[in-house]
Parts: sequence; structure tokens; C-alpha cells
Amino acid sequence: MCSIFSIIGLQPGDDRQALRRQALELSQRQRHRGPDWSGVYIDEAAILVHERLAIVDPAGGSQPLRSADGELALAVNGEIYNHRELKKELKQPYAFQTGSDCEVINALYREDAPESFLNRINGIFAFALWDKRRQRALIARDPMGVCPLYWGHDREGRLCVASEMKALSGLCADVAQFPPGHCYDSATRELKEYYRKPWRDYAAVEGVEVDKQELREAFERAVHRQLMTDVPYGVLLSGGLDSSLVAAVAARFARKRVEDDDRSEAWWPRLHSFAIGLKGSPDLAAAAVAAGALGTVHHGFEYTFEEGLDALPEVIRHVETYDVTTIRASTPMYLLARRIKAMGVKMVLSGEGSDEIFGGYLYFHKAPNAREFHEELIRKLDALYNYDCLRANKSMMAWGVEPRVPFLDVEFLDVAMRMDAKHKMAGNGRIEKAVLREAFEGYLPKEILWRQKEQFSDGVGYGWIDGLKANAEERVSDRELAAASKRFSINPPQTKEAYYYRSLFEQFYPGQACAETVPGGKSIACSSPAAIAWDASFAGAADPSGRAVAGVHNAAL
Repeated sequence: MCSIFSIIGLQPGDDRQALRRQALELSQRQRHRGPDWSGVYIDEAAILVHERLAIVDPAGGSQPLRSADGELALAVNGEIYNHRELKKELKQPYAFQTGSDCEVINALYREDAPESFLNRINGIFAFALWDKRRQRALIARDPMGVCPLYWGHDREGRLCVASEMKALSGLCADVAQFPPGHCYDSATRELKEYYRKPWRDYAAVEGVEVDKQELREAFERAVHRQLMTDVPYGVLLSGGLDSSLVAAVAARFARKRVEDDDRSEAWWPRLHSFAIGLKGSPDLAAAAVAAGALGTVHHGFEYTFEEGLDALPEVIRHVETYDVTTIRASTPMYLLARRIKAMGVKMVLSGEGSDEIFGGYLYFHKAPNAREFHEELIRKLDALYNYDCLRANKSMMAWGVEPRVPFLDVEFLDVAMRMDAKHKMAGNGRIEKAVLREAFEGYLPKEILWRQKEQFSDGVGYGWIDGLKANAEERVSDRELAAASKRFSINPPQTKEAYYYRSLFEQFYPGQACAETVPGGKSIACSSPAAIAWDASFAGAADPSGRAVAGVHNAAL
């Protein structure tokens, strides 16, 4: 996991050395993502800069990755989990220059059309590939948008691409998020969607049942794949179902080395787990129980409300959003990442994506039928790159710690999402994500396996959200809030807490284009705006906290 910065479309007469210096300076704004090494490629038409966080092949694998003939240059932020299989499937010889898992992208580009080879990759990625001979750039982002990617044009019309918006803010008046599951070909100037699955439509999954053993084994394979690493790693463990399942499966494979098919002992065979919360938080207590049962070397960290409050400006600068739920949850994660980095750990597995696949948020209890349940899952998956993926990636990478998300493994998605949503539905006494819990009976203590959903921003301590609201009440006047739409024409904030975050965001990222990179709309307990219609009480109780779902959450507001 790293950062990339590219300028494509240099013309004769451009001052290349000045542009090279500018590219390096802008790339430095992202160096927290890749503190281990920097690399630059430049020719008459393109500049690629890479800031590296070395996870696989730390001694080699520096980027941009070049082909042996010098025609291809590739800057990648990501991990290609099936790179060994892809190398074996190549139709023609390719002279690999490094041991990097990402270099296989160059080889695939030589053999196949982008829409074809991108669908063969199992991994998380955002890349810029430059073909010097054909004067062609290929830009692509992974299917779920786990890796961030932004693009825009400078005042001379050159295409600029970066891992984070901070590298393009002030340079590109049209800065925008590059859409997940898409690729852009500069030769045709076309942006194409390459990832679109049949299971998106309810008609394709209606009546389909997935065996619980098949579901469990698919997830085990996903976790096993993502243990690919040459550096110390760990697991995030909140004590909730999702992170605990990731930890439970990782613990079963941790002692063997994935890179040689589990034939030798892992370089770091003891699995370390990490949790954070306010003193007395639900997550810290539950995480300790889960860690004790799994035998991980556990590290539970406490933070104070004041420490979280002090971090807010830096959190917003790093995560590049003003979304209330994302900021509430990003702050403790950002503080935890700093602790993890201090211990020498460079990669962690995390539980993001499960709630979007199985309908884990408490408002799903109110879904009227399986079709609407499924359609909301699709809306949630489509929006993940704006919320949980963005939070996990940028909060962790602020300190150079790579997060991996096994629930969003593309092979596991194909298994879990082709199941009829009627098997995932909650309510009438059935707990959310029951089908997932049943598939992993015996893997966790019952009090963890059957623990009610707690959104991370709630689980770190209910006093966290209550304190944030009180802090905003002191900072923002009634008059300011009443005039919010005049100051913020894009997604005007509806609460004082939202107004305060928006004000901080504007300090770092002024302008309409930056504001438009953040989605808006009403939400209850992380719902899409469409799901507000599921229950009459939702319209008046809209709040991103899970405690807003009265009659479902045990500590409802």
C-alpha cells in the first residue's frame, strides 16, 4: 500500500524539470502513505511518482515498475493477492524485474484488454500505467474502491491522478473521485465500467440458497489470501462479530507462511490484535474476551475524549470528508493506527464490508421484504468507497499502516452476494447477520458470536458521540446553523456537529469540487437516504448512530 501521483499529457515546450519538481512536491503531501521510499519516472509525455510502503518484497519492488524494454511504467497503490496464479496463467513469457506482487499488471496489460484482465485480479488497487511506445495511459481502481483515487486536470489541461485529494487540491479545479470498478484509457478517452456482477439484480439471486459451509470456506480462503506479507502484521479487534471472525480465521493460518503454500513457519507466527476505546467502552471489554479465546497477543488502548477532540482537525485533513459518521469513527481509528505504527506493525486485517454484504446495520430490521433488503445492500456496497473503505484506508494510512478487508475479497463477494436476501433478513426475533453467525458456530465465544451490532463510533464508548455533539453545541451558534445553506451550498449541514466538521474541511479543501467529493442525504444508523422510507419513525429520528433505531438497539437514544 502506497501513494501514486501522475501527470499525463505533457506537450512539447512544457518545462519538464519544473513539472517534475511540482510533481514531487505534490506527492510529498501523501508521503504518510509511503514513508519507505520514493520513485519517479519521467519522459516527454508523462510523469509518475510513487511513495512506497514496503509490504511485499521490501528489499526490491521499488516503483514505478518498469518493463525490461523500458516501454511500460507502472505506479500502483495496492496488493494483488492472486499474483502467483496470474503469473502461471500468462500466455507469453514476461521478464519480471522485481518480486513485487503488483508487477503482474504490466504482464497482463501486454496480453489482454483492460476490461478482461482487470476482472481476473483478486486484490485492492489504484494504478496509473504509462505505455511510452503507444503514448497511452491506463488508470484503474479496484471493484469496491478499497484504495482511494482522485483525478482532475490542471490549468493546462494535463490529466492529474493521485491517491489522495490533498495532492490535487489547488492544482485541479475539477478534482473528483475516480469511480471504483472503472478504468480510463487515454487512447480512446473513455471511462469504462469493467466490474458489474449479475448478483446486483435481485432477479438473479431470488431463490438461491448458499450452503453455510461454502460461505465459511470462502471466507477462510479470503483471509488466508490476504495474509500475504513480508512484514509484521496484526488484526483490528473491536470485539464485534466482523473483526472477531477475521481474527479467528487469521489465527488458524498465522503460524504458516502463505507465500510458500504454508510449507514453512511464518516469519511472525504470533498473531497480534489491537483495540481502542474510551475507558469502560463496550468494544474494549468485548475485544479482551475475544482475544482471550483466540489466544492473540492483545493490545487494548484507551484514549481520552480530549485526545480525540484534539485530533479532529488532523483526522479531517487525512480522511478528506465532512461526513459525520465517518469522522466519529475515523478519530479513534486514527489514534489506534499511531499506536500500531509505534509497535512496528505495517499491515492489519479489518472487518469492513460485512454489514454491507449481510445487512448488519440495525435499520435493516425494518426492511419490508427481501427485494428491498437486497437493493439496499447494493446501494451500500456502491457507497462503501465514500464511507467505511475511505475511513479504514485513510485513518490507518495516515500513519503508514495498511488495512486489508477480507469481507470485500472479490471471490467471497461472489459467494455471499448470490444468496437470496431472504436468508439474510433480520427482525421478528432474528438477530442481524444470523446466517453469518450460524456459519461460524464454534469459532468464537457465544457472547461474541451473538453480540448485537455496535457501529464502531458507538462501540468505542457512548460518551464519545455525546461529547462530540456537546462540543459542537459550544462552537456553533444557532444563527450560524440557520444560515448554513448560505455558506455551504453543497450538502448544507443540518446539525451543529456537521457544521463544525464542514468548517474544518473547508479550511483544508476549499472550493465546490472538493465539497462535491463527499456525498450527502439523510441517514439513520448509516442507512442510504432511500431506506428512510422503511419506517415512519425514521424521518424524525434520522441520526447516523445505531442507537437511533428505537426498539432494536439495546441502548436506543
